[in-house]
Amino acid sequence: MSRRPKSATMLQPDGFARPDNRRTLLLDEAARLFGARGYDSTSMRDIATAVGMLPGSLYYHFPSKEDLLVAVYTIGMEQMLQAVLTAIAPETEPWRRLERAAAAHLGTLLDKSGYAAAVVADWPSPASSVRAELVRQRDRYEETFRALVADLPLGPHQDRQFLRLALLGALNWTLAWYRPDGDGPETIARRLVAQFRAG
Repeated sequence: MSRRPKSATMLQPDGFARPDNRRTLLLDEAARLFGARGYDSTSMRDIATAVGMLPGSLYYHFPSKEDLLVAVYTIGMEQMLQAVLTAIAPETEPWRRLERAAAAHLGTLLDKSGYAAAVVADWPSPASSVRAELVRQRDRYEETFRALVADLPLGPHQDRQFLRLALLGALNWTLAWYRPDGDGPETIARRLVAQFRAG
């Protein structure tokens, strides 16, 4: 199943709405470049060049690089959220639910056709006008993991917040060392969750 976003639509002179494929192409390339290079190292010119567009034309679709980042981030977070919710739906055992959520998170993150890698790439500076929106969306996504960890049968001295943050951090860091010819997302997720369960 494709993880591409639904195309935006534009109203044509004949009154019919048609997909704005240029906007979708821009989002695809922005997600790829943000994920590969990081936000600060990717310019609007880089993105325009990647799609064969003049830099000035890009601003017709997105007034600023920050606006483009928010659009990419929104899609990426939604892809991850839907993957996690789908994965945990048939499971009731708390540790198994967390394991399935971790596998879905990691699988989406490593999917080259998706936007999730851009979600964990370098963010804009703390002074950025869109940072608060990115934090809001991230927190909304992490609520699912907060609820999953809250259901775990942990000991009285185990820190649920630390477990959640450490697990998500470990999953996201996988981007730095993952190799396609090694363990798959499900195996990695199972082993990571097992470490926290043993602790």
